Amino acid sequence: MSNPLLSDKKPVVAVLTVDDTDKLFRGNRSNFRDLVKTGQELEYPVYVVTAKDLKLGAKRVQGYLFHPEDKAWKKQWFPLPDVIYNRIPLREDEKKPEVRRKIDEVIEHETIHLFNPFFFNKRRLFEWLKKGRSTKTLVPDTKKMLGPKTLAAMLEKFGCLYLKPESGKAGKGIMLLRLDVNDIKPYRLTIQGKRRRNVVYKTAKLPLLWKRIKKEAGNTPYIMQESIELTSYRGRHFDMRVLVQKNSKGIWMVTGIGARLAGPKRITTHVPQGGSIEDPEKMLLPAFGPEMTALLLSRIKSSALLIAKQIEKESGFLLGEMSMDLGIDTDGRLWFFEANAKPMKFDEPHIRKKSLERIFQYSQYLSRQPKSKV
Repeated sequence: MSNPLLSDKKPVVAVLTVDDTDKLFRGNRSNFRDLVKTGQELEYPVYVVTAKDLKLGAKRVQGYLFHPEDKAWKKQWFPLPDVIYNRIPLREDEKKPEVRRKIDEVIEHETIHLFNPFFFNKRRLFEWLKKGRSTKTLVPDTKKMLGPKTLAAMLEKFGCLYLKPESGKAGKGIMLLRLDVNDIKPYRLTIQGKRRRNVVYKTAKLPLLWKRIKKEAGNTPYIMQESIELTSYRGRHFDMRVLVQKNSKGIWMVTGIGARLAGPKRITTHVPQGGSIEDPEKMLLPAFGPEMTALLLSRIKSSALLIAKQIEKESGFLLGEMSMDLGIDTDGRLWFFEANAKPMKFDEPHIRKKSLERIFQYSQYLSRQPKSKV
């Protein structure tokens, strides 16, 4: 039982990132400003700290606070945090040995709680969800891309595949591969190019196709995934972006659902790739009508919570939030495509406000729990 006298005590929350020689620290500045502002409004001691400055043996650490009057981040001393919210922005930064060591130290620390210690790996996510009785039906057929023979076999089975980097971000590096047996050049590879232009490569020869794919992929590990025939809105496909977070009782809740509509002739719905933010109901109503739309939105919420619980269970780590992409095919069936341990900002104002508040509400809950791993 927690001491009722301590129940109103607010934990010290630190937002974790890495240092930067030019800009003090890395990460999404406006997100950090919003976090600090929300924490202060809710009367939580909050600051941004780099892995380098986080000295766990000390009583105080140096961190950063944003000063609106000077429009600048300033370094000052703070108490050691009770809860750490990991917002290290890049996988490469998180993989650095000294950063990994620091994260491991925090995980092993007797009292400091850390949630979302690492980025997710796409292939592992699908493996984890395949293990869950209630989540395995949501996963498209997904395999590691190893060579031309396995690629050709999977392409023949499904006719159309998505090729995705295992550790991709914002739709970068995604390719679409189609097989049209009636075409003189049956292999058609669409590469999502820069400046919202696609590059299309066609060939009749598998070795040439593989060479082109490898040129694009380089040494990056890729997965190959069956392409799902998604419902479209005015000829463009869309998917649902769902934000799930733990609340003040440590329970997974859906914070909000947004729809992302693919840009004209684009192969993914990501906003940096030309996609747009839309209202979920507006996207679903023309295809499914009011009753089915209401049912689908309810199903999206319940499936998202099952997915979050399964991912956390299989990851073996404490998680507090994630965003995920769910698609709806032309038959109204739900599919899981991606989950992100470091969700990008939701631009929908009602979702944004709630998402910031939940970080602190969950931190409050966490700080009252005896330290344990999941």
